[in-house]
Amino acid sequence: MSEIPRYDVAVIGYGPTGVTAANLLGAQGLKVVVVERDAEVYTRARAISTDEEVLRVWQQVGLADELQRDMLAGLPIDFVDHRGRSFLSASFDSAGHGYPPQLFIYQPVLEATLREGVTRFPNVDLLLAEDGGEHLKRVRASWVIAADGGSSPTRGQLGIGFDGRTYETRWVVIDTKVKREWPGHDRLLFHCDPLRPAVDCPTPLGHHRWEFPVLPGEDENELVTDAAVWRLLGRQGITRDEATVLRAVVYSHHVRAAARWRAGRVFLAGDAAHAMPPWIGQGMAAGVRDAANLCWKLAAVIRGELPETVLDSYETERKPHVREVTRRAVLVGRLITERRRPLCRIRDTLVRPLARLSPVRRLLVKLSWLPEANYPRGFLGSGTPAVGHKVPQPWVLDSDGARRRLDDVLAGKWTVLSTRAALPAPAWTAAVRLTVLPPGTQPENGCVVDIGGTLLDWMRTHQAHMLALRPDGFVYAAADATAALSPPPAGFRPLDADRLLS
Repeated sequence: MSEIPRYDVAVIGYGPTGVTAANLLGAQGLKVVVVERDAEVYTRARAISTDEEVLRVWQQVGLADELQRDMLAGLPIDFVDHRGRSFLSASFDSAGHGYPPQLFIYQPVLEATLREGVTRFPNVDLLLAEDGGEHLKRVRASWVIAADGGSSPTRGQLGIGFDGRTYETRWVVIDTKVKREWPGHDRLLFHCDPLRPAVDCPTPLGHHRWEFPVLPGEDENELVTDAAVWRLLGRQGITRDEATVLRAVVYSHHVRAAARWRAGRVFLAGDAAHAMPPWIGQGMAAGVRDAANLCWKLAAVIRGELPETVLDSYETERKPHVREVTRRAVLVGRLITERRRPLCRIRDTLVRPLARLSPVRRLLVKLSWLPEANYPRGFLGSGTPAVGHKVPQPWVLDSDGARRRLDDVLAGKWTVLSTRAALPAPAWTAAVRLTVLPPGTQPENGCVVDIGGTLLDWMRTHQAHMLALRPDGFVYAAADATAALSPPPAGFRPLDADRLLS
């Protein structure tokens, strides 16, 4: 009998979450196997947007610039009433991650690029179904990431509940290829029309999407016929001269979360762990954040750098953020789909004048759109209010005077960042040490120059002169100029500590 292959991690599912995990783990040098029933990228675009922090995750594996080339950024977003008049225009402030805050994607192309990225790693094996056939192959893995979708067979086999609800109203999604541009083709419009709400969304590479609810009494099978699709698009002023229909499908919105995200050596991630409505475009992004949070911890445990107990912090950190993102997605969905006319009139007449006031508009957007991924509980030390937040990513000058993004300098290592005013941190000798210098300073060994002062401003705001950063860029511990940095976690000793100390 042939020997059963052994792996550090098995990734089940090769969608955005699984392929991100495969890239992250492959870059860590771990032996990984990916199991996926579909050999080819799913051709129907599902997710249509992402955000700057997700690009920063893909930057870790050297794919952010290539992916961004196929995205649309900086497009306006408007909530409009039944007459097409805007009552709220949304614009987003950058959180400082180094990329545009809101980006529109074409998912099949994005996934193809991420899959191509995995081929760089000879330590990652792919077990993909070929020609629709089924093949039995036995492998062993120390750990498993189940990223096998909302219907997750893995979650079912583990007997883990998937609690929540599925909305009664189903939606027709129409994906098109643009033939001739029309006024407003380059903006995301939420049509808050009580008779027929709609989502009208540009997507990259000459694509455009519309979404319409299946109204009471309508036959969803009839709504995806050619005649019905063009009837729906005609309401938006779109004819065969403007677009070619690629596909029309009907799907449901869900609000669900797995009862637990870990069962022994198996972890649920992405849609297998949670499902949310699409209104703020965070379903896929939440899965990427899951992978980013989990993979560096798995790598550290497998290499013996951290104790296995650190893996319990995956759900502790990610679940509250997913819950808040889901809550906001539901809130925005209610704003768009409200069909009771008195409430619609209140919405249209109340929000419009308030939204004309810039501070109010910014507050409305901040309270309803994407919340910061900050982890107040989990695998953290102590210190100033910076703990649990992800540091911004400015452009810096490294010790050679080269202009680089901060994360490219940090290179996914435990790092202590400090100003010249910080106290020594002798307990952190196993981490990379970098001093942050102000704009206009000459580069020095062991230092980075904060070209725009962004990072130093952030540190002042969070009362921190010294930060201990985890490999994912989140602040593990922080201290002001009068206090010492809390010590590293028990058992902390990165494999390359000797090299760093030499």
